[in-house]
Amino acid sequence: MRIARFTTGEDPLFGVISGEVDEFGIPDEDCRIVGLHGDPLHVGLHLSNKEYALSSVRLLSPVIPRSKVVGIGRNYAAHAREMGGDVPDEPLMFIKPNTSVIGPEDPIFYPRQSNEVHYEGELAIVISRPCREVPAAKYADVIQGYTVGNDVTARDLQRKDGQFTRAKGFDSFCPLGPWIETELDPADLAVKTYVNGDLKQDGRTSDMIFGIPELIEYVTSVMTLLPGDVILTGTPEGVGPVQPDDEIEIFIEGIGNLTNKVKLRD
Repeated sequence: MRIARFTTGEDPLFGVISGEVDEFGIPDEDCRIVGLHGDPLHVGLHLSNKEYALSSVRLLSPVIPRSKVVGIGRNYAAHAREMGGDVPDEPLMFIKPNTSVIGPEDPIFYPRQSNEVHYEGELAIVISRPCREVPAAKYADVIQGYTVGNDVTARDLQRKDGQFTRAKGFDSFCPLGPWIETELDPADLAVKTYVNGDLKQDGRTSDMIFGIPELIEYVTSVMTLLPGDVILTGTPEGVGPVQPDDEIEIFIEGIGNLTNKVKLRD
């Protein structure tokens, strides 16, 4: 099931995608959205009698993280090497504020404080219920589904600060979308990032150092996760800079495409 959040020009709504999506994440022209009564994370999955043509709506971030986005650093060995760091012995965890979240086609704003903004295509986990100290064997019990994420990073500020908060915390630095896929085996999915149509990242989730069960167990051993919290699972090698007017497209097999353009803030 694909759960989307969208607008027809009025208040945001939730719905379920009805129709086929091809292997490249492109929906058929006749795809529709069946409306839901409220946020399914909080009121359950209750279909309404309203339908909308997918082509007639604007997709938003499919989840509203009311609490936090948890990022995982250097979770692909090749990416750890390209960043000049060692493979960590345990997950390297950081927080992105929920105000950094944007949706498909929303602009990523290039901050005035930085001269080196990077894309990072990642599989994102959406948490379904409050949870703490979840054993790896029970990880699926607390996941609503998966979406595509971009852990945008001001790399020069990351080096300057020696930590991640400012570099990864700017407004618009966490695009998510296009929808949440609830029926997905995340063990071995293609993760590809394109900048202006050129392939930059080409990895697979099977190359993660710490898999999703281990990440859920580790993160919940430290903090309580709440419905709508998001875990970004790390990025493959191939990260690099973007400039204003560049278009970033991230594709994850079985989910779809997330596209955003980089802009200067007025």
